[in-house]
Amino acid sequence: MMMIMMMMMVMMMMMMMMMMMMMMMMMLMMMMMMMMMMMMMMMMMMMMMMMMMMMMMMIMMMMIIMTMMMMMMMMMMMMMMMMMMMMMMMMMVMMMMMMMMMMMMMMMMMMMMMMMTTTTTTVTVTMTMTMMMMMMMMMMMMMMMMMMMMMMTVNN
Repeated sequence: MMMIMMMMMVMMMMMMMMMMMMMMMMMLMMMMMMMMMMMMMMMMMMMMMMMMMMMMMMIMMMMIIMTMMMMMMMMMMMMMMMMMMMMMMMMMVMMMMMMMMMMMMMMMMMMMMMMMTTTTTTVTVTMTMTMMMMMMMMMMMMMMMMMMMMMMTVNN
């Protein structure tokens, strides 16, 4: 009887040990999983941030290029004006076209920004930036127009 009891005790102990081991393993696994999840989340966040930054950079570059192109066009127009006065109407049309194009581009930019940006803060910032750009462009246009008018009057 005593022997049986002893055996039972040993068995119980073994079982307990096994259970403990299993529990420990489970805990470890859980911890590992949690860590992995955290890492993944962090990576995702980083990627998102990087994407946002890239988008911003792209938009900036686009804007700069657009301004450059505008300048070039203006210069060309001026040259044409210097060359001949017959092109007056043409100039006006071209100006209108340019305005239209500018507006289109700006709209596209806005759309892109809206799509790209997720948080409200970024949206507001980009919107303000676009608005500023628009204002600047408009001012430039006005100035150019004035200058052209002046030129015309002088030539006349």
